[in-house]
Amino acid sequence: MAQNAEPMARLEPRMDDIENLNHAVASHLNVQAANASSLPTSSSISLRKDHLRTRKDQSAQSGGVPQDIETDILIVGAGFGGVYLLHRLRDELGFNVKCFEAGKDLGGIWHWNCYPGARVDSPIPVYEYSLEKVWKNWSWSCKYPGWQELRRYFDHVEQQLQVKKDVVFESAVVSSEWDEKRPGWTVKTEDGKTARCRYLILATGFAAKRNFPDWPGLDTFEGAIHHSSFWPEEDVDVAGKKVAVIGTGSTGIQIAQECAKRAKELTVFQRTPNLCLPMQQASLTSKEQEDRKFDYEQFFRDRKSTFAGFPFDYIQKNTLDDSSEEREKFFEQLWEEGGFKLWLATYKDMLYDKEANRHHYDFWAKKTRARITDPAIADILAPLEPPHAFGTKRPSLEQDFYEQFNKPNVHVIDVNKNPVIEVRPRGLVTADGKLHEVDLIALATGFDSVTGGMKNMGLKDINGKPLAEKWAMGTWSYLGTTCNGFPNMFFLYGAQGPTAFSNGPTCVEVQGDWIVDSIRKMRDESIQSIEATREAEEDWRRKVTELSDKTLFPSANSWYMGANIPGKPREQLCYAGGLPLYQKELKESLDEGFKGFVVVNA
Repeated sequence: MAQNAEPMARLEPRMDDIENLNHAVASHLNVQAANASSLPTSSSISLRKDHLRTRKDQSAQSGGVPQDIETDILIVGAGFGGVYLLHRLRDELGFNVKCFEAGKDLGGIWHWNCYPGARVDSPIPVYEYSLEKVWKNWSWSCKYPGWQELRRYFDHVEQQLQVKKDVVFESAVVSSEWDEKRPGWTVKTEDGKTARCRYLILATGFAAKRNFPDWPGLDTFEGAIHHSSFWPEEDVDVAGKKVAVIGTGSTGIQIAQECAKRAKELTVFQRTPNLCLPMQQASLTSKEQEDRKFDYEQFFRDRKSTFAGFPFDYIQKNTLDDSSEEREKFFEQLWEEGGFKLWLATYKDMLYDKEANRHHYDFWAKKTRARITDPAIADILAPLEPPHAFGTKRPSLEQDFYEQFNKPNVHVIDVNKNPVIEVRPRGLVTADGKLHEVDLIALATGFDSVTGGMKNMGLKDINGKPLAEKWAMGTWSYLGTTCNGFPNMFFLYGAQGPTAFSNGPTCVEVQGDWIVDSIRKMRDESIQSIEATREAEEDWRRKVTELSDKTLFPSANSWYMGANIPGKPREQLCYAGGLPLYQKELKESLDEGFKGFVVVNA
């Protein structure tokens, strides 16, 4: 995923993660990993626990961490959101703040993701903190940094903010319950730690629970299998090997693009074409960035004023307002500029009007098919008829993905027509009976996105009802930051917020600032607790649904709609109204004395 890789910490696989494998994976899943450890299950499945993986430059805590922690505020997750909130709440407001992080270092997704090609899809300086203390002495090497550079960035963040002293690493949360007597939250970790806090903030992000295929025979495979977020730290040498990449989301695109350059043979198993856009990567010098920094403060203010938190926005013109010649010229300009311009800086009706959307798709298909020499492969990767409305699934940014398929050793299989039916010791068998012999299977099969992580951490409401049960038939929140039945609990970059429709750092700062302002208001006004009302939740869900229904998003079976996970309710999981309207909603609630909340005074 480096999909904007929206930068939150990820929880470790526990029982329900493992059940996703349908008890099919034997002890050799990730057999190449040095840090394998057994989890006790009925079928003796072994999965590597990534939070035991060490980095060569690791400098996290070691020993001396108390098993019982008392704190004002507990944050779960030390990615972009968790680090930002810890800094602001501790250093600006003076609260005692601690953080539980399942991994061994800061960075969230950038601690876990080290698969080939993993990089951001938001250009810098969009994809970084707006904190002057952080950006003033930092420069990037390129427009779209890779995972190694993001890790160095978080090392720099630590040097400036000194947050690690309040982060408890290797601590995956398994239980969170409200104690009415205190009042406050009691939070427990997988390794036996307990924290008691007045405020609980979940910064676990939208991709905290992995999704695995349920193919029969997966346990018989004699090669190596790696999920994208379990990729070995030392990488995998694919030279001279046959590689299968399962999935063509952003992660699959990135893995395939890189492995195709080194592998003996690469086969991509595609369910849905990814309508990739050209990244137009570029190197950057420190001087170029320093020359821009005089305007950074305004830049970061402006970042929050656009629909998706990027330094560009939809133009105030409809697609058919222009002639075909004018439209073609405009599309060409967006294409050459690269990134998400054709998605987020185009005509304002692109995501609302089918005819307008088709013009965008046809342009994309024409440009993309011209890069593929084999018409049969072009029909799979860039069909003339759209597989879904353009932009209703997140496009990946690629550099030379399509050119790789012009090589005789790079193949693609449309699993809608020819699905994988089983795994054998030497490879994958498709419905046509063919055995595709491979040495390595790369699972780019994604996540139980947006809601999976929060439902996977033993969180219970004031009546002892698990959030997983509350959300079993659909998602309810208020403002995409709070839930009824969960007083003094906040979350960010998750369900029913701008999340997947925004740049990650922008979104977490918008939501993080509101959380900080809410806790400050509670302290200043001697408020003991706030809890979203059920009515406020119902109203918010209706707004999220109505905003989505005005668009073309519901027409696609995307993870935006929860459609990538069998049995998951099909619903819009993110707020599609844009950041300016969302900030207006947040401000109104606070300005009107916590409108939509039950307020209990101390």
